[in-house]
Amino acid sequence: MAVRISDVAPNFSAETTEGKIDFHEWIGNGWAILFSHPKDFTPVCTTELGYMAKLKPEFDKRNCKVIGLSADPVTDHKAWAKDIQETQGTAPNYPIIGDADLNVAKLYDMLPASEVPGQRTAADNQTVRAVFLIGPDKKVKAMLVYPMSTGRNFDEVLRLLDSCQLTAKHTVATPVNWQPGQDVIIPTAVSDEDAKKKYPQGFKTLKPYLRLVSQPDK
Repeated sequence: MAVRISDVAPNFSAETTEGKIDFHEWIGNGWAILFSHPKDFTPVCTTELGYMAKLKPEFDKRNCKVIGLSADPVTDHKAWAKDIQETQGTAPNYPIIGDADLNVAKLYDMLPASEVPGQRTAADNQTVRAVFLIGPDKKVKAMLVYPMSTGRNFDEVLRLLDSCQLTAKHTVATPVNWQPGQDVIIPTAVSDEDAKKKYPQGFKTLKPYLRLVSQPDK
């Protein structure tokens, strides 16, 4: 079953490096990032897990939990963490799901239901290279999928979170390459009359369908 934006994120129970969790209970009332990996002890993923550990305090500030997933058992994750610490300078400081049975990978449509656990290489499960941004309502707000050869940009994931949190609180959209603090877009569903009431400081109309206004406070 395909997972799409606005779907409720599939719930599951799983063992992690920090104990067993029920995913929805673990998310609680905040936001969450689930990012997945095809196999432990793989080079690109090693750099990603280390960088996410360094960036985690920024997600914490935004009330967003971080959880990794790799299609290997938790015992392997713990051994891998030592390599990540040695090569990246920071070990994972967030839970990593053990998904050796591929249950979560299949739930999130990262692998076909017919995939069988067992002897494999990372390439066999190369589609398990996704990022899911999940809101407090447990719905998927955004998804990113990368090839194995390209390290993911977690600064972009943080920017995406900022945009989603802002647009969830205010009736706005964010333009191309938007960064926090820059002007935002007034959606076409908001009339000029309503926009004048909402933004008494004024807004800039480039086209009837493209109106810019200063970013509201988060």
